[in-house]
Amino acid sequence: MEVKIRTRSALMRFIALAMFLTLVWAYAQLEWGAPQGVRQRAIQARGTILAADGQVLATSVNGKRVYPQGALAGQVLGMMGDTEGLEGLEAAYNGSLTAGQNLKLTLDTQVQAAAEAALARAVPDHQAEYASALVLETRTGRVLAAASYPPFDPNTWRSFSSAARRNRPFIDVFEPGSTIKALVVAAALNEGLTTPNTLYSTPMSRFVGGRWGSRIGDAVAHPATLTTQGILRYSSNVGMTHIVEHFQPQKMRDYLTQFGFGQDVPLPVMPTATGQLQPLTRWNDLVRATNAFGQGMSGTNLQLLAAFNVLANDGQYVAPRLVEGAGGLERREVLRPEVARTTRQLLLNVINEGIFPQAGIKGFDLAGKTGTAQVVVDGRYSSTVYDSVFAGFLPAEAPRVTITVMVHGAKQRHHGSQLAAPIFREISAQVISAWGTAPAAQTGP
Repeated sequence: MEVKIRTRSALMRFIALAMFLTLVWAYAQLEWGAPQGVRQRAIQARGTILAADGQVLATSVNGKRVYPQGALAGQVLGMMGDTEGLEGLEAAYNGSLTAGQNLKLTLDTQVQAAAEAALARAVPDHQAEYASALVLETRTGRVLAAASYPPFDPNTWRSFSSAARRNRPFIDVFEPGSTIKALVVAAALNEGLTTPNTLYSTPMSRFVGGRWGSRIGDAVAHPATLTTQGILRYSSNVGMTHIVEHFQPQKMRDYLTQFGFGQDVPLPVMPTATGQLQPLTRWNDLVRATNAFGQGMSGTNLQLLAAFNVLANDGQYVAPRLVEGAGGLERREVLRPEVARTTRQLLLNVINEGIFPQAGIKGFDLAGKTGTAQVVVDGRYSSTVYDSVFAGFLPAEAPRVTITVMVHGAKQRHHGSQLAAPIFREISAQVISAWGTAPAAQTGP
């Protein structure tokens, strides 16, 4: 009997040890990843990501997540870990994709490829660090392209740095510079504070802000008096200080908020940055003046795109959307339709009378505004690091798309007219080509 008890006791210890080791193994699999077979089945059942034109952007083949278009829209798509999405759409929509649901995007692969190609040509040529570009369908808010540079291929994501994986149009925050002048002028027109032909005294510099003020200066030589149209044409900071001189700070800040700055972009699920508007308590005369030319405030390329789309969309803000059936529902009137149309004419003249070789296309009416923004480095505005920005739309009279471009840190020809504007022109040319639209007989200068 004693032998049987000892034998049984040894057997029970063996069984207990085996159970303990089994639990340890199971826990380790949870910590270190599921078994290969489980991983393959999970990935195989994962939903497909499609572009608006039906092109497959992400799918599962033989238990592996693959991206048939390579680097196209790589930062937007993100990538997969062993069993779940880590970044981009793969992470943001991980739940529905894991459940086997397909995801159809608003992206047009032809427009996306054009935007990426334009950045890939310009950024190395100007020795810049990184860039982003966006194309929006004006009336619907559908994002047709969201391009980042440097490129990123999610098929081999482990070989790329975290910087290369950044979805820059949605999360990079920067000061938009003089592109904001178009929006502030539109707001001033809407409030009856100026007209296109109101004349202002515009020396090359002006002191603003009383005792705690500062000298505001212009970079481009211009006449000593300028109309509102001329202020946009020559991108005069001094002129903008006059236009906003009687703009109540709260009213002007409210317009910037209505354009979407300092607010979360109502784009479902996808990570986006907010940027910043200074609190109203700090809006003295100097802050009001610097905000009028896009300094001291910040936003993303996506926010700039949605804001300029207000001008293109007859004064109505429409929330951007990236996934069909998700977003794009928030709409609000920011400007009267006639004010938006007047501003579009002003911006058409900006290109036709000033930077047509850089931003215009013979036979087509394009409208937009450049920006060249100093970048804050170590708490101070740098004299060597700039963001080159452009925002515009086409055709100017009845826009179908709105386009924004931002290039950071160019070491050669960094001004908006030299860098961002030609990228806008190149993307616009590709969009027009895709439309198959014939040029008009008489447009441009």
